[in-house]
Amino acid sequence: MWNRVSGLFGGLPAQKSVARKLVELGLRIREDGKICCGDVEVKDASLAQSAGVDRRMVRRTIAGIRSDPYLNKIFSHIQPAGSLLREVAPMLGFGVVEIEADARRGGIVAAATQLLAEKRIRIRQVYAKDPELFENPTLLIITERKIPGALLNRFPQIKGVKKVSIY
Repeated sequence: MWNRVSGLFGGLPAQKSVARKLVELGLRIREDGKICCGDVEVKDASLAQSAGVDRRMVRRTIAGIRSDPYLNKIFSHIQPAGSLLREVAPMLGFGVVEIEADARRGGIVAAATQLLAEKRIRIRQVYAKDPELFENPTLLIITERKIPGALLNRFPQIKGVKKVSIY
């Protein structure tokens, strides 16, 4: 998909930025060209501000996406991922594991969740940042309870893991 977006918006960084922001936030383009998060309409000016572009770039980006049947189909069906509990997890008594890893290596999610399963720690959420959108993608795991410090030394042993934070 990103190759197609890059081809469409080749030398237009503002429009690429809008397309990235649409995907990052799970915003879809309705048939009438309006932008929505779920069933909530998002104003062009709000998206433009978030993407760091002029609001006219939002309309141009949408027009470009809608002119490409493949991209139009994708962007008209994107859905938001839902609430992410990362910032409120400590207030709720939940644990958080944040793993920065080589996104090209497979099995990281499986290995990380296996470590938690061994300690009978139930998982509430798993969220992985898209390596196409983020320079340093991370895997975020929210658990039912705090993570024991002893696990901090085990996560970096997973092949491809660069950095681990537990809070």
